[in-house]
Amino acid sequence: MSAIRRGILLSRAPMRTFSRQMSSLRCLIMGPPGGGKGTLSSRLVKEFGLTHFSSGDALRAHIKEGTELGEEAEIYMNDGLLVPDSLMETMVITHLNGVNMKTNKWLLDGFPRNVSQATTLDRGFDLDLVIVLNIPHEEIVERLRHRMVHLPSGRSYHSLWNPPKNEGKDDETGEALIVRDDDKPEQVRERLRVYEENTKPVVDHYEALKKAVIFTGTESDIIWPVMKEHIYKNFSL
Repeated sequence: MSAIRRGILLSRAPMRTFSRQMSSLRCLIMGPPGGGKGTLSSRLVKEFGLTHFSSGDALRAHIKEGTELGEEAEIYMNDGLLVPDSLMETMVITHLNGVNMKTNKWLLDGFPRNVSQATTLDRGFDLDLVIVLNIPHEEIVERLRHRMVHLPSGRSYHSLWNPPKNEGKDDETGEALIVRDDDKPEQVRERLRVYEENTKPVVDHYEALKKAVIFTGTESDIIWPVMKEHIYKNFSL
């Protein structure tokens, strides 16, 4: 792969031409932790009217609500184990079937995490676009090491972009802010290594199917105009 450039499309699926407005845009977004996936997902939802489904948020909701699926998943999580593919697939496919009864315009986030899950998803749904975010790892490390949080409230600050009024103190309570262990450089690098190791086969799977488009850049504000233009050019929305 060539050196990272700012705000470019690294690879693309085949161009599509439509004579009428599309009622379907079924998307999957994949990106490293701390890479701006949440920000870009929000912009996609707002710009294109997509229904956003995060498998991680859904799983936490099942656990909080004490559903049968949530209780079973929690057993594995409490033992430090991954939730089995069968549980994740049931949850995601059931939800997407429900969404499809209302709209065929949705954005899936957090699933699939392996090729087996991807194959199951493919059997149920014909994805239109798989968005892959390619962010330089050291950019993410640098970004996260400046992040501070107020644990009781979850409020987040950034020493460069969104600093607290008083250094090291929460704006509302005056309580101490901390840098989470998983935001420290050595932890971030390990998370990124694991992400790349697990994700590459899934990206390869969707590239082989001509579904994946890789967006490369250092910031969401740089990637977003390229992503938006690509979707408008390829899909009549």
